Amino acid sequence: MQPTSNEEVYQALEQGLSATKIDVSGDGYNYQATVVSEEFENLNKVKRHQKVYALLKEYITSGQLHALTINTFTPEEYENQ
Repeated sequence: MQPTSNEEVYQALEQGLSATKIDVSGDGYNYQATVVSEEFENLNKVKRHQKVYALLKEYITSGQLHALTINTFTPEEYENQ
């Protein structure tokens, strides 16, 4: 099974979210994603992560993406970190 690329993860997130910033890094199975979007406003951490996981479900269930560390922020939160 071919692992997914950083670009594929980025594209899936970009197509599914109205994000102001998306950073993806990984080694083919383990990824780190930072996503900044106004869509996260008034959502708790669990709901934010659920939105991201839903966009990547195909890669996760196929085994192409084994592990994902997610950091989600609203634009204001990102600026103030």
